[in-house]
Amino acid sequence: MLPWNYGFHFATASYIFLGAFYTVLIVVATTLLNAFLRARRDLTKAKAEEIRWHSDFHELAAADRSCRHVLTGEFQSRECPHAFDCRKCETHAKLIASHPPVEGAGEADLFGMSFPLDRMYHRGHTWARPEADGTVTIGLDDLGTRLLGVPDSVELPQPGEEIHANGTAFRIHKREADVRVLSPVDGEVVETGGVDRGYFLRVKPIDGNMDMRHLLRGAEVKPWLLGELERLQLALSMEGASMPSLADGGTPVADIAAAYPRTDWDAVCGEMFLEP
Repeated sequence: MLPWNYGFHFATASYIFLGAFYTVLIVVATTLLNAFLRARRDLTKAKAEEIRWHSDFHELAAADRSCRHVLTGEFQSRECPHAFDCRKCETHAKLIASHPPVEGAGEADLFGMSFPLDRMYHRGHTWARPEADGTVTIGLDDLGTRLLGVPDSVELPQPGEEIHANGTAFRIHKREADVRVLSPVDGEVVETGGVDRGYFLRVKPIDGNMDMRHLLRGAEVKPWLLGELERLQLALSMEGASMPSLADGGTPVADIAAAYPRTDWDAVCGEMFLEP
């Protein structure tokens, strides 16, 4: 019983009960307060995007979560343990140290599409190109560009805003699809572009260092892109459409969305832009 209840009398048992009651109450209140403060701290430190990405990553099909070293044949099968952030991976660091990537390796033209060797590629179909002034330019790769064709609208962050790798870089609207395009790098936006300018953002390092070890480059790009074209064929077939296979000489058209007007484009883009 509590002091405000009728018939309550202070006694040894009452003190023990009240001590236990208020101890539990304080513990619950402290736990809730700490949870609130942690959530607030995570939001203020741009952790919300990271939390969202890790949730989305684990909803991807198992084959779509493969380590980049499966692409190069160094592993037969291995799921990426860091949600495509190789900057945190000791295994990746050791493999790169023992087999450094060869500069200029790879091909610029792949399956009828352009993938220049002067840039690095994110699995969400963005590219990042280091510039001489220390900034990094961000754009959509050729397959991503063909998937969206001419967008209905584009939402870009403002100069001064920060973006983070695997978080939202910008949004593109195409038909019924609201596409959240993932950022390939961490950076502060210094300039915005657009479809007509050939890039969407230019960013500068947040802390003076632009770490791009997690991005695909050189000889890694071709096997990854081959897998992406297979994923696209599967995504289209699930929506009742089909794209000619590479074996049949099939190359993605310039505006894939326009070529398949009856397809659920939101579902296709969700699959291809890693937003399950």
